[in-house]
Amino acid sequence: MIVGVPGEIKENESRVSLVPAGAHALIQEGHTVLVQRGAGLGSGITDEQFAATGASIVTREEVFARADLILKVKEPQPSEYGLFREGQILFTYLHLAPLRELTRALMDSGVTAIAYETMALENGTLPLLTPMSEVAGRMSVMVGAYYLQGTQGGRGILLPGVPGVPPGDVVIVGGGVVGTNAAKIALGMGARVVILDTSAQRMQYLDDIFQGRVVTFASNPTHIVGALRRADVFIGAVLVTGARAPHLLTRDMLKFMKPGSVIVDVAVDQGGCVETTKATTHTKPVYEVDGIIHYAVANMPAAVPRTSTFALTNATLPFVLDLARRGLKEAVRTSLPLRRGVNVHRGEIVHRAVAESQGLPGRDVMEMLG
Repeated sequence: MIVGVPGEIKENESRVSLVPAGAHALIQEGHTVLVQRGAGLGSGITDEQFAATGASIVTREEVFARADLILKVKEPQPSEYGLFREGQILFTYLHLAPLRELTRALMDSGVTAIAYETMALENGTLPLLTPMSEVAGRMSVMVGAYYLQGTQGGRGILLPGVPGVPPGDVVIVGGGVVGTNAAKIALGMGARVVILDTSAQRMQYLDDIFQGRVVTFASNPTHIVGALRRADVFIGAVLVTGARAPHLLTRDMLKFMKPGSVIVDVAVDQGGCVETTKATTHTKPVYEVDGIIHYAVANMPAAVPRTSTFALTNATLPFVLDLARRGLKEAVRTSLPLRRGVNVHRGEIVHRAVAESQGLPGRDVMEMLG
């Protein structure tokens, strides 16, 4: 199989979808790897390092024209829509639920689009979302602490406090991978931490691993409002696989927050769990609504591209190798995560949550593959 690695063109996106060790593994098995010139530079990986594995360094146009399997990090941008061709496989983060234009473009192109974020194991865990959720969760508290500074328009709060002055309060809605990693950093900084979740089992787990150092509440509007009254940093860490995130913090609830407090909506990729969320960029990461600072960068891990690139490709490479070895039909048939990851196939939506989020009909991927 010919595997193509284009450079990322989303604003401030410096990650790359394959590292030299991955290229070497593919080439050792007899596959061809095409890497766009300069694709790895933002992650500290040179063309020479890719070329030393046997990968070919080519133009962007050649990557898309020749590759059977396109590996990316972020969803295709409008200028890339016309580069895909029927029968190609696209393997990347897609977050299609709120992106009707991209969904339609992928359907029109005839590609098979496999989304990292909907690939789920039998127990429901998301192996390719986990590494970036770990990064984003850990970053969320660091970002919140930064924008709490008075020089950034925040309340002027130091999250860990100092002797004689109490620490700040971090409220996290969603106790999954993002929320758990956010809590680790917040506790490490010395903040007081509240986590809200809908699962009693998850709250028991969080209480156990944090040994009672976090306060857990069942997530409902009453408890969210109660937590908001104390929050210096609010972190939205809610995920419904493949679907839009629910708006758990409405605009009306902002009045319960302290002026200059900070919202970090990590769920922005799926539309955001805060009603007032609108996607921002690393260039202009924040805006203010009703005196509350909102941070809603849709590709947070891109701020630490080297760490993120290696963490992501550690997780993706086994599936890339499987697709290259077996081909699409056999790999999807034998791998539950890959089967769950297919969002679009030859003009049809084949992921139920994506279809329902967009109000469009969906098909069964195995039925379409025969």
